[in-house]
Amino acid sequence: MVDTAVAPPSLRALLARRDLHLRLVTGEDELSPGSIDRPVRWVHSSDLVDPTPFLSEGLVLLTTGTQFVDTADYTAYVDRLVARGVRALGFGTEVVRDGIPAGLAAACLTAGMPLFEVPYRTPFIAVARAGAEAIAADAYARRSWSLAAQRAVSLAALRPDGLTATLVELSRQLDCWVGLFDAAGALRTAYPAGSLATPAVDAVTTEVTTMLRRGTRAASSLRVAGSAVSLQTLGRGGHLRGALAIAADDLDHEARSVVTAVVAMAALALEQQDGLSRAIGTFRAGLVQSLGTDDPTLARRASRDLFGPLPSAPVLVALTPGASSRSAALGEWLEMRAQEGRGEMFFGRGDDGLVIVVTTAGRALLDEIADRFEIVVGCSAPTGYDAFSSALAQARTARERLSAPGVADFADTARAGLLAALGSEAARSVAAGALTPLRAHDEAQGSALLETLDAWLAHDCSHEATAQALGIHRHTVRARIGQAERVLGRDLSSFAARAEIWTALRLAE
Repeated sequence: MVDTAVAPPSLRALLARRDLHLRLVTGEDELSPGSIDRPVRWVHSSDLVDPTPFLSEGLVLLTTGTQFVDTADYTAYVDRLVARGVRALGFGTEVVRDGIPAGLAAACLTAGMPLFEVPYRTPFIAVARAGAEAIAADAYARRSWSLAAQRAVSLAALRPDGLTATLVELSRQLDCWVGLFDAAGALRTAYPAGSLATPAVDAVTTEVTTMLRRGTRAASSLRVAGSAVSLQTLGRGGHLRGALAIAADDLDHEARSVVTAVVAMAALALEQQDGLSRAIGTFRAGLVQSLGTDDPTLARRASRDLFGPLPSAPVLVALTPGASSRSAALGEWLEMRAQEGRGEMFFGRGDDGLVIVVTTAGRALLDEIADRFEIVVGCSAPTGYDAFSSALAQARTARERLSAPGVADFADTARAGLLAALGSEAARSVAAGALTPLRAHDEAQGSALLETLDAWLAHDCSHEATAQALGIHRHTVRARIGQAERVLGRDLSSFAARAEIWTALRLAE
């Protein structure tokens, strides 16, 4: 946190008050580091043998030792205080007994409990009042800091690079690492750069990606590299714009107020960029339509200044699904990648999905897209821009052939044959309908017309070969084929009729 002029309430602050004349009994070097600097929430006094049921965590406890007249179990007493979270123990001397019992001092040293002397001339109420004043002063200082920090952040937002300046100012005010992630879950900017180790950044990125994939506004936290990282999505549900990550331990109410202000400003700044993003997206879509004419002249000229040169031919043309819950995030991620590698990739919205153009050497980018966004990406064979429309059709055909996320290459679709390309749900439904009369007849009559017809077509319509394959007489085969023609209501003597039934049989498998 940014330093303030007021020392936070702690045992060290109480010991520094010369008017109280307090004295630390156990040496600071004998205590755990930071023991006397831990924040104090209140100062309370009690002479009960076990005051812990009436105490809260973070207190400094004062006692005169009356409870030790009949008992000397100092170890049990101190252990109870430590377990309750008492920060320190103050012993009022010359009230009930002279000095501090040696057993109590030894028990405090063993337990790591700071022990200090409150002399007779210093009333407990004075120590309690000093603690309350320090707590009030610290609270006022924190509120003043919060207002000043929010003002500094607001002024930063007015700069030309408002979003960047806001994040830098937030990092400075909280004295911590701040990272902004885009809608795809990629780290966009971070301040101070390099202050968070790469493994820690990777862990934060994984958590951010998980949050963004849910698509709803959310906050989360995790511990990486020994530090707490707070995460907050940006944007509205169903249209998340990214996430803000802050690596800082124990953000108090005032610090969280500053963070809340920055989250609102960042979300607003990202939303304001939507207008420009839509205009650029429309321009890109126009260039895709121009490429679809198989004449790249206009697209080359229009793209050169704004996006850089088009990827060098031969290229791969890819197509994403037309509807995707993360299409906006994919568009932003592609925009960032296009800026990083000008001339290596071009993209724009087509009629039924995002069209992506990469060099043949950039094929790995398509795999990364399919994996990161869990979508199917259809990919054409290598082509020149003079055959762009055909390549786009290839990408569309390949995309429709794959159901699980991944890259579908047209070359694989072509090797699978024409029937594989026809194997849509609609085609299979038509095929099943064409064979329904035969199936119904076989079920009702206990015949084997469908099996016989399939074997007959597989054996080049030879009655003899079919009979041998099925183990029946060739006249039986002839009779069954004739019966199948009557059931189907079509003549199977022509090649066209036989090809149609054979195709239906293959699609219905």
